[in-house]
Amino acid sequence: MFELPETLNISKQINQTLLGKTIQKGSLGNSPHKFVWYNQSYEMFESLTHHKTVATSFVLGSWLMIPLEPSYVMVLGEFGGKLLYHPPGSKIPPKFHLLIHFTDGSFITETIQLWGAIELYEKGKELERPYIKDMKISPNHPDFTLSYFQKLVEESISKGKKSVKSLLAQDQTIPGLGNSTLQDILFHAGLHPKHPIKSLSSVQIEKLYHSLTATIQEITRLGGRSDELDLFGKVGSYERIMSSKTQGKACPSCGSAIEKIAYLGGSCYFCPQCQKCNK
Repeated sequence: MFELPETLNISKQINQTLLGKTIQKGSLGNSPHKFVWYNQSYEMFESLTHHKTVATSFVLGSWLMIPLEPSYVMVLGEFGGKLLYHPPGSKIPPKFHLLIHFTDGSFITETIQLWGAIELYEKGKELERPYIKDMKISPNHPDFTLSYFQKLVEESISKGKKSVKSLLAQDQTIPGLGNSTLQDILFHAGLHPKHPIKSLSSVQIEKLYHSLTATIQEITRLGGRSDELDLFGKVGSYERIMSSKTQGKACPSCGSAIEKIAYLGGSCYFCPQCQKCNK
């Protein structure tokens, strides 16, 4: 699944590659998928995108917003799969969930593997969509400061959240952050996924904040994680420290074997020495 770093990278590539292109024809999928969410009929999507021009895209959490001028915004949200650019003369993939042809002969396709939204709204209406409306700010936003993060911690405690994983990855408290990216964040912060939020010291909160923002910046700088593709089908250069690939291998800090637990609906990977659980 794309998280904030991958979505930011693809948005940047869209603005470098697609900005100003005019749509010849927009088509929704030719491969049924019950976990792909559309809000327009095939006919209406084609009609509304015809001759629209791609404007500057932007990101809200892991939701990619692509304005189509005039008057519309295409929303690609919470998806795992491939969003690919194809230069003129390329062959159309046999299966897709979105196909946008441009007047210069190039096109983009999106193929969703797990789930995701492919939607089109009148400009401004996309901000009223559930999961987007009232969304908190993401770690790439200048207002995501240490004091803001400290308030998030206090708010999470008041709502009954118990662990640092629940703080980082549940209820869109930190939009764009998911189970994959948080593994290395917790490692750099020296915190076990089950570490109680209530017992976090001010020093630990500050360390967690800096680990969070620095890790996301580094993943973004390297073009995303190495198991996700960018707009041109290239994998990212960020190799995760804590993942299924490193389970059982030596921790780069202390040499202990990296362990795995199932917790809060997903797998967690951690060093039992560097990330001891303080209950």
